[in-house]
Amino acid sequence: MSKLPFSGRTAIISGGLGDIGRSIARALAEKGANVALGDLQPSERAAAFLDELQSLGIRALYTELDVSDAVQVKNWVDECEKALGIPDIVIANAATVTLATVHEITPEQWDRELRVNLYGPFFLSKYASEKMVTAKIPGHIALIGSWAAHVVHAHIPAYSVSKAGLRMLGKCLALELAPHGILVNEIAPGYVEAGLTAQIWKTNPSLKEQSEGKVPLKRLIGADEVAAQVLHVCDNSNRHMTGGTLLMDGGLSLLSV
Repeated sequence: MSKLPFSGRTAIISGGLGDIGRSIARALAEKGANVALGDLQPSERAAAFLDELQSLGIRALYTELDVSDAVQVKNWVDECEKALGIPDIVIANAATVTLATVHEITPEQWDRELRVNLYGPFFLSKYASEKMVTAKIPGHIALIGSWAAHVVHAHIPAYSVSKAGLRMLGKCLALELAPHGILVNEIAPGYVEAGLTAQIWKTNPSLKEQSEGKVPLKRLIGADEVAAQVLHVCDNSNRHMTGGTLLMDGGLSLLSV
């Protein structure tokens, strides 16, 4: 029996109980990686999913945490190391979005969104990469960004700003960590049929049809497709792509040139 491509590796995933987080965790577990998940949801909501992952023959851990809190993130990374080993696959996936224009959004909402979407990935990447560097272990960091990082979305300014910042964070991390064999890349999806967007489309099917029709490829992105690209940039065969953005928006950005 051939060895699975991610056997012996440990992945740590923020926002691990969301649609995209679950898809990434499942895809990594199927390829042999041990998985540590973090999310705001209570532990009992993770039990069934942990059982599903462990049934694949890997070890899995769930931690309830707020990624905007540096101390919580550091403790989570320490917990992951003790339970599963030093994480050499880091997936910064946790995010939130506020549907409000610049004049509508409150300072508290703005602050919260940047802390989750930008500070959270920074904390996770910082503490996990420190462990890899100290142990002289190469690895991969994948930041789940968005096409909103480079195309104006007036109804979600805080989200767009946070994702633009995330893109530059990825480049800064990539340059600093390259000498240590740690590659950092961003996955930037367009319209994903998952999470909050999927809920909105479920209650408003016509809006879903409009969104799908706007995409040049005339199809929406599934959470499993995002997961597939995460595995692509985190595979050991990726030895040169770093500091890049893997844009998967079905051509949406081409309409805004």
